[in-house]
Amino acid sequence: MPIAVDIDVMLARRKMSVGELADRVGITPANLAVLKNGRAKAVRFATLAALCEVLECQPGDLLRWEAEVTADG
Repeated sequence: MPIAVDIDVMLARRKMSVGELADRVGITPANLAVLKNGRAKAVRFATLAALCEVLECQPGDLLRWEAEVTADG
């Protein structure tokens, strides 16, 4: 997937656990894990805003675009 999720980076910088972040954002640890591991198909802006508020960061600190490598080169 061309969108990479860097929640792990922000968690490490804030010295926060996944469980604590999930509690403070108001989502289940399982749903946070899906997002954190890049398996989510979508993220609500309200969830993204809550993540940014709790982690004191910008959306671009959590999400970035990566070009997909194709067999064509």
